[in-house]
Amino acid sequence: MSALWQGCLADTDYFETRSRRGHDYGVWVTTPPGYDPAATRAPVVYVLDGNWAVGMTAPLIVTQRDPMQRIQPYIQVSVGYAGEEARHWERLRNRDLVPPGEPVAKEFVDAVEMALQRGLMTREEADAYLAELRAPRADAFLSFLTAELHPRIEHDYGTAVSGHGLFGYSYGGLFGLYAWLTGSALFESIGAGSPGIVSEDSQVFAQLEKMGDSLPAAKLHLTVNDRELLGDLAVYQNLTKHTATFLHRLTARGGAVTSAVLRETHVTGLQASFLSYLRTCRAL
Repeated sequence: MSALWQGCLADTDYFETRSRRGHDYGVWVTTPPGYDPAATRAPVVYVLDGNWAVGMTAPLIVTQRDPMQRIQPYIQVSVGYAGEEARHWERLRNRDLVPPGEPVAKEFVDAVEMALQRGLMTREEADAYLAELRAPRADAFLSFLTAELHPRIEHDYGTAVSGHGLFGYSYGGLFGLYAWLTGSALFESIGAGSPGIVSEDSQVFAQLEKMGDSLPAAKLHLTVNDRELLGDLAVYQNLTKHTATFLHRLTARGGAVTSAVLRETHVTGLQASFLSYLRTCRAL
């Protein structure tokens, strides 16, 4: 990293990689203070939406030395977009984080149109944003994480064999649910913050029904924000409502799930959600 970035994100390396499908990703690897793999190997926590999330989550690596509530040692790997694609991370995440076949809810289209009317998007940007939602490939991105990126991280950073985790927020949270429901063997805990279950016909409900009572053993931690529920945006109201429905259906089956309601908005809730995941699933 440059001296500037190294000063902002201590103990962090950055590299870029191209997936087998030809997509370019930026990867930030933040190691614990004084990490020595020859002494003790730490597991990995993968954090999605790296272009947005790394600055709010990577500094929290110091929680591993918090005397008030210690967190298990972990290496954080934040995954985002690189090169020209980094400029378009907001729409490219739709391609990578949304499950195949996920319906595009009317409330979400309305939210995009509202952004267009307020001058926050051009028509070209809005159309490109929605186009990615109509052909999502979370399955391909999950394969990239587990079969392409993780072996490199394991080799280069001397990680532990087990104990790995995944954290995602919004559509990243939806991806977290998708990864949990597929039974991915890599992750032993998953944090899903304000998961983007915007439609009542979401694929995660179909996946859950298909599994019956044969649920994954990995820990799952869900969070939502009170301002999403109590605010006046239909897209966020639906998100919290459908997340609660998913939670209730899961607990009725005896699923290994925990949850929390945070005092945040959708935009400000990412860091609080990540901390909630660490405290709940990765405390010593």
